[in-house]
Amino acid sequence: MTTILALIDGSHYSPSVCDNAAFAAKQLGASVELLHVIGRRDTASAPADLSGNLDLGEREELLKELADLDEQKAKLGRRRARLVLAEAARRLQDAGIDSVREEMRLGDLVETLSQREEQADLMVIGKRGEGADFARLHLGSNLERVLRGARRPVLVAARAFRPIRRFLVAFDGGPSARKAVDFLATSPLLKGASAELLTVSDKAAPEGSHDGLDAAAERLRGAGYDVATKRLAGEPDAVIAREGERDDIDLLVMGAYGHSRIRAFLIGSTTSEIVRSCKRPVLMFR
Repeated sequence: MTTILALIDGSHYSPSVCDNAAFAAKQLGASVELLHVIGRRDTASAPADLSGNLDLGEREELLKELADLDEQKAKLGRRRARLVLAEAARRLQDAGIDSVREEMRLGDLVETLSQREEQADLMVIGKRGEGADFARLHLGSNLERVLRGARRPVLVAARAFRPIRRFLVAFDGGPSARKAVDFLATSPLLKGASAELLTVSDKAAPEGSHDGLDAAAERLRGAGYDVATKRLAGEPDAVIAREGERDDIDLLVMGAYGHSRIRAFLIGSTTSEIVRSCKRPVLMFR
């Protein structure tokens, strides 16, 4: 059975992650696995080196108190994780998703995903985590690391879910963009929505240019989509982000790597800037 892995952390993005996962589950006929990873840093107290300032008895007492504190923090962290997972499961079930599984893990998020994503067909994650909710235009560090290593499509949830009726594909002709088109042509995830394919370059390209855009559009039309194409000139990050936030666009689809200026990823790159600034959900491929 198709499986969607939804990463839940208790941030303000978690409800949107659940809503996007519910939408995808209905489209794909999939089950949803909710995963909450408790980082080791969240449960450990690293004492400063005070060996020169404390006598042996004081130092042993301090270490015992810190150990007790770590144990208490770990217990509270697990209790909180169970509540976060239970609330997320209830939201999915209220949305009509019956097959929901909850799992809590202790460790590094990316390491955990490298072990789990092979069993998933799609991953859903919020754009920002708990620590970044109020940092304007800040891309969550966990999201960056997830996108760098992901081998499955990743749906990056925006702050609020909206039904997906029309989506925009940022197409640069590179391998990841072609992979996105192949996925859309063969998957029921976005069936029923209309598509717009966009390519952006520094110089305007005439209609019929050999950039692969028309072939990609025909591929999607053959799969049953209503497809429009557009070629624009300008800075890719600014143009794609602007087009992706039009009122009639509900989702941006793009590759994380390519042969054009979009190829540099997450180091001052076009991809990073678009994900950071776009207020729509982004479906990413690499």
